[in-house]
Amino acid sequence: MTRSCVIVSPYFPPSTLAGVHRARHLAKHLPAAGWTPTILCVDEAHHEQRLDPGLAALVPASVEVVKVGAYPARLTRLAGVGEIGLRAYPHLAAGVRNVLRRQRTDVVMITGSPYYPMLLAAMVKREFGLPVVLDFQDPWVSAAGGAKPLFSKSGASHALARWLEPIALRHADFVTSVSERQNEELAARHPWLSADRMAAMPIGGDPEDYAFLRKAGCDHRREHAEGMINLTYVGTIWESALGVVRELLAAIGELRSSHPDLAKRLRFNFIGTSARADGHQLFQVAPLAEAAGVGQMVRESPGRVPYLDALTQMANADVLLLIGSDEPHYTASKIYPALLSGRPSVGIFHRASSAFDILSRSGGARVVGFEGVEDLSSRRCETAQAIAEAALRPEALGKVDLSVLEPYEARSIARRFAAVFDAVAARERSQ
Repeated sequence: MTRSCVIVSPYFPPSTLAGVHRARHLAKHLPAAGWTPTILCVDEAHHEQRLDPGLAALVPASVEVVKVGAYPARLTRLAGVGEIGLRAYPHLAAGVRNVLRRQRTDVVMITGSPYYPMLLAAMVKREFGLPVVLDFQDPWVSAAGGAKPLFSKSGASHALARWLEPIALRHADFVTSVSERQNEELAARHPWLSADRMAAMPIGGDPEDYAFLRKAGCDHRREHAEGMINLTYVGTIWESALGVVRELLAAIGELRSSHPDLAKRLRFNFIGTSARADGHQLFQVAPLAEAAGVGQMVRESPGRVPYLDALTQMANADVLLLIGSDEPHYTASKIYPALLSGRPSVGIFHRASSAFDILSRSGGARVVGFEGVEDLSSRRCETAQAIAEAALRPEALGKVDLSVLEPYEARSIARRFAAVFDAVAARERSQ
């Protein structure tokens, strides 16, 4: 028997933010696992980021999407509030009530970031008695946030997160995050969380996205230099990744010294590095490259690129650069579409991250693992050699073993979520 779930995801296509892909994948693949999803999101008219109609085309027309409003950002920013989870909170609450009153629902799932809508779990439990699954795509409470001054905006947000996170979790029947490490950190903060009600669920990737891309005939190299070996990173650069970027640039400097002829043929492209809608001039990598003495080898295009455009850039790169952060919990959702692109890659990840494990097992990649930025600094020669090997002999990296990726494909992740929904719905009926 088909069951029904409501997935609360403030961002959903045509939004271009990375957080849309959890709900997008589930919307597409849950029906095959016996669950009919209704998506509750904020109307894109209230999004500040550039929209991507092409991404919306990847959502099946059969999926019911309910959109709610939000307070205008131009007004809420006067009070220092721009985050859509806060601007739209009352509208999301009303939307959840309306949907649950008009249709039979077995499970409600709330995915973040943004995280403030997770507080709606209390209302769902109190007013409707339905099981709730909370899905953390990134940590709400993080070491990076804890390092900020308390009276800064980031520090205040972190303090608020530490206060609100346990309130939301107390009303969750099940908790998922993108990695075992993130679950361990959640359990360490909240020892009352039961391990049998937690699971690691990577974002994963959908091979059918590339099939759509080929059918659409998208094929261009506008960000790539003709006649050069293009090593391309696609995605945002965030604060906790800057140390890794600096070490990568230092390794490029060593490569230029050890392989000068090869260095003349290399072009390092950093595309879509700003998370901001107006970020076309927010260069982060280029100034660091100039400081490292490799500015002529690096090109940065900060403007955020639409999802299908990002896939196109990956598919047309000679070598992909995959960069993590100095945080062990970090899982790079972009490694899945990168591996599915079939292009050789060089990855730089913390050894404790799931990305390091997957890249090491999948083939098609040369991965440099590190324990911390200081450790990575001692591995500059290894990083330089990995780049040289990928550029000169990409065939030596082998081909991606798709069987390693199968558990991380969107349809597989959807089946795992369906099993969680089955369990919490059954538990609720038995009580």
